[in-house]
Amino acid sequence: MKKSIYMIAAILLFWIGTAQAQNQSGRWASPDDPSAKAITALEELWAHTACSSVPAALKAAFAEDFQGTSPIGKRYGRPTSWGGEGDDTDCRLQQIQIRLFGNSVAVAYGNESSVSKKKDGTKEKHCLAWTDTWLKRNGKWQIIAAQDNVVTCE
Repeated sequence: MKKSIYMIAAILLFWIGTAQAQNQSGRWASPDDPSAKAITALEELWAHTACSSVPAALKAAFAEDFQGTSPIGKRYGRPTSWGGEGDDTDCRLQQIQIRLFGNSVAVAYGNESSVSKKKDGTKEKHCLAWTDTWLKRNGKWQIIAAQDNVVTCE
């Protein structure tokens, strides 16, 4: 009898673990998915901060516990000052793909570019490839982590 109880418990634990693992498999979001639309709109705002002022909606999208890694490897927390934005031109979110994990976790993969004026007056194009992690809290998508990498512009 004791052996049967252990066997049933083991089967239940295996079944529950398998069900949990299956629930965590991701899916690529279609462009018309409501979560993908919300995240893409916020990513679009962030990609344009080098060309314009930072809208309140974007500021609110950064979670209190946000952590990012800059292209030079420097870690940073939730931005508290947004100085310097708006000096570049031709800011573009070039590509974005969003992978959803359940209803509350998403990873956005994207590329963006902007053009800045150097001290000598010439213009230089900057390109980034990035990965951002989003979490839906209290019905609102918030960015909780970011990793940015400088890439060669195509």
